[in-house]
Amino acid sequence: MRFTRTRNLLLFALSLIAAGTVGTVPTVATAEPARPTIVLVHGAFADTTSWDRVAAELRADGYRVVVPDNPLRGPASDAAAIERSLAAIDGPIVLVGHSYGGAVITNIDDPDVQALVYVAAFAPQQGEPIALALDPIRFPGSQLLPPALAFTVTGTGLDAYVEPAYFHEVFVQDVDAATAAEMIPHQRSLAVIANIELSGPAAWTKTPSWFVVSGQDRVIPPSAQRAMAQRIGARASELNASHASLVSQPAAVTSVIEQAAGQ
Repeated sequence: MRFTRTRNLLLFALSLIAAGTVGTVPTVATAEPARPTIVLVHGAFADTTSWDRVAAELRADGYRVVVPDNPLRGPASDAAAIERSLAAIDGPIVLVGHSYGGAVITNIDDPDVQALVYVAAFAPQQGEPIALALDPIRFPGSQLLPPALAFTVTGTGLDAYVEPAYFHEVFVQDVDAATAAEMIPHQRSLAVIANIELSGPAAWTKTPSWFVVSGQDRVIPPSAQRAMAQRIGARASELNASHASLVSQPAAVTSVIEQAAGQ
């Protein structure tokens, strides 16, 4: 009898212990994948401030944003300059290029780059100069011609820039005059030779790409942008925007960048 009572008490105690531990089996915590750093590369006739509105929106959404200086000397040397900035970044990277900046990101080779985003940009293939995308026979419509396009001699050779009197009309016609006037002092000239330098191995052949076409672009014809987006197999979208869509429609551009970051 005493044995039976003792056994029953023992079984009862074990049942209480078991009941108290049900649902408390420890789970293995899994860390969320690290958010990529967004690197914004500006194009010709602009500087890092052209990304200010997009950068502010990305930072407000919790992204780390880096906006390196683009020397605007030629795709190969400029890509090397941006690569030096990328070397200081830990973790995955989304690389974004506007205008000529697209040719630069195309020439970057970094294993941490998980996505490319082209914003009204050049996306050349290997052995191709960016000037081909401005071919007036295949892709008519660019207004970046003299007298809007002007030239100056610098310490490194001949540079091109947008004549200030034409800047608003040609470069960013969809913002108010005050905004365009603020952009003009930040304009930086592009080495003319950069237009005919042959592009190196294309990063878009091995990296997922997005392309934001500017449907009212007066610098790189929209037809050229659509052709490049299709050729590189990019996930393309189109804005009713000027060449400087990053200034006139920063929220829409930010949305595409975040899509690339969240792939």
